[in-house]
Amino acid sequence: MNLKQTLYDTIEATWPAAEVASVGNWTIRNGAGGGQRVSACTVNGPVSAEDISQAEDAMLALNQGLLFMVREDEKELDRMLAERGYREHDPVVMYHCPVETLTKIAPERLAAFPVWPPLAIINEIWTEQGIGPARQAVMVRAKGPKTTILARQNDRAAGVAYVAIHGTTAMLHALEVVPEQRRQGVAVNIMGCAAKWAQDTGATDFSVICVRDNLPANRLYTSLNMKNVGYYHYRIKDPKRA
Repeated sequence: MNLKQTLYDTIEATWPAAEVASVGNWTIRNGAGGGQRVSACTVNGPVSAEDISQAEDAMLALNQGLLFMVREDEKELDRMLAERGYREHDPVVMYHCPVETLTKIAPERLAAFPVWPPLAIINEIWTEQGIGPARQAVMVRAKGPKTTILARQNDRAAGVAYVAIHGTTAMLHALEVVPEQRRQGVAVNIMGCAAKWAQDTGATDFSVICVRDNLPANRLYTSLNMKNVGYYHYRIKDPKRA
């Protein structure tokens, strides 16, 4: 299996939809309000322009918006969706590195630590930063090894993240730093702690995915010697055009 497919599988396992169904050559996801990553439709085989209507009907039956995830080699699907009035939305970059790349980071004791289930303060920080109960539920329903990371700075809770493992690949999601605690190394401490937990739990590889327009996050991952190994984007149709 190639690295990109491994990362797509890791996304699916560590950030799972509430329900998944196969309709023709499409995978239809019920996100239960957990965001576009768990709500987007993906293609599993050859499809025609007419087949897109089949996917649209299935998404509308779930009372979800019309949203497709398009992987970088799916050029023909991308073209067909554009011709049907779908606009490109939220290009996402996939980063990867050997776990040892990040375990070199050594946060001070209690600067960051793993904890599961998440403490109340972790959920509070996520909620304050826009990751509400529906997205938090995604983490709870993930199977396999997982944990949250709590970072402290200046004697206060300063940042949080969630990390889970599929096979031997760890993926970190939902990294958030409290605004007044930013630019003090909190995110780096979280990454180091997450990598150490992942290595101790059997992972050999570490990954994250990041919206391309999130420049601070992309700079962070690049500065830690993580490599850009692929991308995908969404195609969305505005309700007035549906």
